[in-house]
Amino acid sequence: MATAIRTTVILLLTWGIVLFGQHVGEIREIPRHAWLFLVLSGVATGLSWLFYFKALQTGDVSRVAPIDKLSVVITICLSFLLLKEPVSLRVVAGALLITGGSILMLLK
Repeated sequence: MATAIRTTVILLLTWGIVLFGQHVGEIREIPRHAWLFLVLSGVATGLSWLFYFKALQTGDVSRVAPIDKLSVVITICLSFLLLKEPVSLRVVAGALLITGGSILMLLK
């Protein structure tokens, strides 16, 4: 129920931004192949929320949250590998700190 309420609020907020920003006409400009990725992204986000809330129900928040934060590190790695973004020392250091902090929080 919490996920449904949260999703409804997000839906109303984002469509409100589209409507008040007069961006409704831009929907025709979205390429067909982009629709597939938008739908898949929506499915992945929805499943991610459901799994996160289930993990919070069954586990300790202090152990679930650090694992969730590792998604930032995965995103950084994928940006290097798939999007060919430049690797900088600052970004690598940040990813290592997030990883180290998550591991430290998971240790008992």
